[in-house]
Parts: sequence; C-alpha cells; structure tokens
Amino acid sequence: MKKLIVIADWAEDTLAQSEVKIAINGFLDTDKSADISFVHSQPSTFHTGFLLLQLSNTVERYGNPQNTVFFVNTDPRNHTETGVRLSHGAKGVIALLISGCYVIGPNAGYSFSLIKNKIKRLFYYQPLDKGSQFRSRDNYPRIISALLESQEQDLELEEIDINNIPETRGFKVGHIDNYGNIKTTITLDDFKGKANLNEEITVIINGIKQKAVFTDNMFGQEPNKLVIFPGSSGKPDNPFLEIAVRLDFDKTDTTNNAASIFKYPSPGDEIIIK
Repeated sequence: MKKLIVIADWAEDTLAQSEVKIAINGFLDTDKSADISFVHSQPSTFHTGFLLLQLSNTVERYGNPQNTVFFVNTDPRNHTETGVRLSHGAKGVIALLISGCYVIGPNAGYSFSLIKNKIKRLFYYQPLDKGSQFRSRDNYPRIISALLESQEQDLELEEIDINNIPETRGFKVGHIDNYGNIKTTITLDDFKGKANLNEEITVIINGIKQKAVFTDNMFGQEPNKLVIFPGSSGKPDNPFLEIAVRLDFDKTDTTNNAASIFKYPSPGDEIIIK
C-alpha cells in the first residue's frame, strides 16, 4: 500500500485528522491501516502549493515517489463572492506527476500551480464535486483509498488539459518557518546578476523596504543582520532564496526576525528586489 501525505488548512486539528483517517481506512480492502502524515497549511492556496512543491521535491530526492500519494485540501471558496450552495468548492482533480506521485484535491487557487511543470497527466473526477461541509471526510476518502491501493484504473477518470491549473508569476513569499525566516520563490538563478556576494540590496515586501546582505548562507554575516541567501528549499542545484536574521539565541530578542521586520507577510505576498 502507498503512503499518504495530507496538506490542508485543517490539518492541525486532531479531530479532523482522526475523522479523515477513519474514513480512508474504512474504504481500504485490507485490514491494515494506511500510513498517513499531516502537514498544516495556512488558509492560503499559495502556501499549500508551496508545501506541496517542497514535499514532492523531498519525496523525489529521498523517498519513493511511486509509492506516495498527496492529498491537498485548502479551498477557501474564493472562486465566487456569492453564497455557495451545499458548500460546493473547486473541482476535484487528480494529477499524475512525472516522478510517479499522485496528487488529489480541489483545484483551488494556486494549490497545484507550483507543481504544474511536474505534472504528466491531469484528470477530472466528477464524484469529487459533491458538496459537503467537510469534503475531506465525506467525498475524498473512497478515491484516496483507491489510489493508495493502486486501483486508479477502476476510477472513471476524464483527462483534462494541464492548463486548467492557473499560472503564478513573480517573486512571492512561500513559507515562514518557526524561526521567522521567510522562504521565497526566488531561485538562485533568478537572482544572478542582481547582486554580488556580501553586497547590500533592497528588499520590499508589502511596501516595507529593508536592506539585506546577499550571502552564501544564513550565518554569512554577524548576528542581527538581515540576510538573503540560498536556502534549504527548492532544487538542490537551484535553491529558493531565504530572508532571515542571524539570531544569537543567548543574547538577543528572538522575536526580531525577518517575519517581524516585514510585519508578518503572508504566503503569496509579492517580493521586490532592488
């Protein structure tokens, strides 16, 4: 049986986790329970998309992609400004990645956008559109269990164009970690020619301008300096840049971090480099 990684804005709620686990295991043909892990996203489809990109990169680098299914479900119903009848959300899709991973979930906002170039085939599955207050428990488990047991051929899938997934452009905040470091969608290649090593640049997020030093690692300057550097996310040979303050945990206020300096930006917020 394949492993399941769930990325959702409800994933830190233990009741929701348990209900989804119960439902998925209830549809399995075997008495064994599925290996399920949960990763909490902010209620932001861009954040969900970034987490999916990074975790799929890690599975493809260190894990077993052909033995892995992702379930993403962050669907704030932003596709309409009117009331939603029967809690209908974005259309459910199933993506087969080039690496062999399957990804299932509502095609809401940017949830699939950052892995668009990884997708080999994209499918629509009409039964996933059924409305529910908690679709992750009520609609998706039967189909997820089929993917976990490699029974996708039993599903009546309709292949659709990958361009059903929206594009995302520009440099964005991708994720803010527990230290207040800002992981961006700016790759090292994107940054080439913009600054030399140890040169100071201007970073603008949400209209807030700050000077940061371009270094080759987080610790490339003295403590309390704002730095921008190739981080731990993205591709090993072309990583995403991170913005951080090197903190001295014994001597300094650790709340003075990159996130606080830029007034706590959100995933998807634009980043300008000058």
